Amino acid sequence: MPASPRMERSALLEVKENVDLNTPLGKASSRLPLPGSRLKRGPEQMENVLEPAKKRTRIQGTATKMNITRPRAPPLSTAPLPQGQTAAQKIPKRTGPRCSTAFVTVLKNQKPAPAVPAVPAQKPGTSAAPPVVGVKKPGKRPAWDLKGQLCDLNAELKRCREKTQTLGQENQQLRDQLKEAQQQAKTLGTERSTLKEELVRVQAQAEQGQQELGSLSTRVLELEERLGTQEGLVQALQKEQLELQEERKALATRLEEQERRLQTSEAALSSSQAEVASLQQETAAQATLLAERGDRLHGLEMERRRLHNQLQELKGNIRVFCRVRPVLTGEPSPSPGFLLFPPGPAGLSDPPTRLTLSRSDDRRGTLSGAPAPTTRHDFSFDRVFPPGSRQDEVFEEISMLVQSALDGYPVCIFAYGQTGSGKTFTMEGGPGEDPQLEGLIPRAMRHLFSVAQELSGQGWTYSFVASYVEIYNETVRDLLATGARKGQGVCEIRRAGPGSEELTVTNARYVPVSCEKEVETLLHLARQNRAVAQTAQNERSSRSHSVFQLQISGEHAARGLQCGAPLNLVDLAGSERLDSGPALGPGERDRLRETQAINSSLSTLGLVIMALSNKESHVPYRNSKLTYLLQNSLGGSAKMLMFVNISPLEENVSESLNSLRFASKVNQCVIGTAQANKK
Repeated sequence: MPASPRMERSALLEVKENVDLNTPLGKASSRLPLPGSRLKRGPEQMENVLEPAKKRTRIQGTATKMNITRPRAPPLSTAPLPQGQTAAQKIPKRTGPRCSTAFVTVLKNQKPAPAVPAVPAQKPGTSAAPPVVGVKKPGKRPAWDLKGQLCDLNAELKRCREKTQTLGQENQQLRDQLKEAQQQAKTLGTERSTLKEELVRVQAQAEQGQQELGSLSTRVLELEERLGTQEGLVQALQKEQLELQEERKALATRLEEQERRLQTSEAALSSSQAEVASLQQETAAQATLLAERGDRLHGLEMERRRLHNQLQELKGNIRVFCRVRPVLTGEPSPSPGFLLFPPGPAGLSDPPTRLTLSRSDDRRGTLSGAPAPTTRHDFSFDRVFPPGSRQDEVFEEISMLVQSALDGYPVCIFAYGQTGSGKTFTMEGGPGEDPQLEGLIPRAMRHLFSVAQELSGQGWTYSFVASYVEIYNETVRDLLATGARKGQGVCEIRRAGPGSEELTVTNARYVPVSCEKEVETLLHLARQNRAVAQTAQNERSSRSHSVFQLQISGEHAARGLQCGAPLNLVDLAGSERLDSGPALGPGERDRLRETQAINSSLSTLGLVIMALSNKESHVPYRNSKLTYLLQNSLGGSAKMLMFVNISPLEENVSESLNSLRFASKVNQCVIGTAQANKK
């Protein structure tokens, strides 16, 4: 009796489970039919697929046993199909070519069966055989019938062994079929690879042929295009040839004309060449003459410097000028004859060089009340400037000395005198920006810049570096310090380097200057920083020595000449007599200490000048910061000028006499011949 569709499906599922558990799949393609495909089966194949009910029962029992031994894969259970539905209706029919494929591929690729009710998991060690279709299930034996139960179990064991043996045989058959299908798949794969390679080769040849055909077509088109272009070019060239022939005729005509003009130009060129040769000779002669005149001009400049220095030496390397300031508003006018300015040796046209100061000695008065006799004091200097002298007149007299600094000679100019005698006015000028009141420092700088500009035409280049310090109570201060630099660091006088004779002030600003505006800015800054105080003679008296130093460096690169010298313009502190009364306040004691320091440094300056005049072996430069700083501008290679400033008031006659006597001593000193600092 043939098996029902439900039994066939159950048998196929059991076989699939058995194959999945015992046989590795996926090594090669199978030749078994795909699920749902129609395939004509022979009698043997049909017998293998549709087995009797008894055989399928054995398979189900065996599958159940195998499921018990492998708990990981839950056993498949059969569920009753709905009425009127067959197994063939559940499996979709597929149309296509009939081919032989492996059964393993069928099992691996077939669609999953419809969901069936899940069977509850059983405990390990128990077995629940699925209901066998077509076999009557024996009735349950009572609990006391142990022998019958044992017989049933032995019968069940026998059936399971038979099922196991049958499944083993079927498994072996399926393995053989799988191996045969794998061999066939391998053979077909080899043939497929060979055909695929052949197909690739043929396709490559076809593509190559297509490419060659395309390139040939492109080449043909290019050649046709080039041919058309060449034909057009030939026509254009023919047209151009005709035009060139016409142009050639025109150029031939022009050539003949140019040849005629060339002959004319050659004649003119010959004349011009002769003229150029003459001009070249004349230029060479002028260059030679210019060089000779340059040498002569340089020689004349050197001779001018020599004669200028000789003239200054004849006037004296230490000169003293006396200047009397005018009477200021609110001051009493001096009595007639108090100050007299006798004319010079050449008469009234000659500038005065003598000064006469007359005063009455009250101590020599008579008992009768007659006026005391007048004592007359005569002084002679290199030049005396009366109260009406202007600033430009004073500078004109020292301009030649400033020129010596540019020539390489150290120059030092002092302004000496009592407090309120006009020293600062002489050196720096008056308040405001009136050019008529400018002092010696701004005028000297203007003169130096002007002369340096003139000498630049002769090949000289000059540079100027300025510094401005004050010496207050034997302490050096920088008057050009600004902002945070004020009061920072102690200014000391040191040599510029080992073995160097040049002196420098540490922690002081050295500012390069090149115009008058820069110098005015420095003077304004120094005026604000200088130490001043009110004294009995002047409400704003300078209590320190201010020293404006300008280092001048000149170079003539073409001749390899260099020169350098300092120009020192010194405004000395006001000299006063000491008044050390018993009752002095704190401010007066400070003025007393300032006066002592000022008089000490002025006394040292006089001693240094006397020692230089007497050619003494030891000159006490280091006794004062002032003389130590000016050491290189006081010796034999320097030129020195002192302005002695005096007051025109009779109440200051004692201080005026002291200043004039000190200046007379200095004027009597003679220092050796000055030497220019040349390299």
